[in-house]
Amino acid sequence: MKEVSKFVVLSIVFYSVVGCASKKYVQEQIQTESAAIHTRIDSVEGQIEENQIKLKEHEKQIMELSSTAQEALKRATEAGKLAKGKLLYEIVLSEDKVRFGFGEAELSEEAKAAIDEIIGPIVAQNRNVYFEIQGHTDSTGSEEYNYRLGLKRAEAVRRYLNLRYRIPLHRISVISYGETVPIADNSTPEGRAKNRRVVILVLE
Repeated sequence: MKEVSKFVVLSIVFYSVVGCASKKYVQEQIQTESAAIHTRIDSVEGQIEENQIKLKEHEKQIMELSSTAQEALKRATEAGKLAKGKLLYEIVLSEDKVRFGFGEAELSEEAKAAIDEIIGPIVAQNRNVYFEIQGHTDSTGSEEYNYRLGLKRAEAVRRYLNLRYRIPLHRISVISYGETVPIADNSTPEGRAKNRRVVILVLE
């Protein structure tokens, strides 16, 4: 009888110890899982916050873009040309670099060198980018004449990008603003020279 009692006591002690150990193990597992869940929640919240910051920065960048760059971004987005919907570069080739002859649209060697210096490294990155070429003129001549001239100059840059860098034509669009978006005073020779420009927008 004593042996049986001793056995019962030992069994109770054993199961009590095992029970305590199991309870402790379960509590530790719960605490571990809880900590992991909190970590994941913190990580998700951090990603959301980071995305919100990036979105605000992107919106700010859009607001800071020139009006023609904003229009280009909108056009390309609506046409489904962009993967990320953002502007990478806005490159202004003013007359001091492009050197179009009066009333001419052919690219000079200086103009080609200026384009190579800027566009070459971009193409070398092999990124899936889209280009919009904008032609601008001064106010000399009629509005219709300047529109056609701006378009011819933009087309000249487009042809060069296609032939020199094998950029597919469907990845390059052209538009002429003619004399409608001056950046300087057309009443002075210096101002007119600044207004005679080609703008290359690189979008992704």
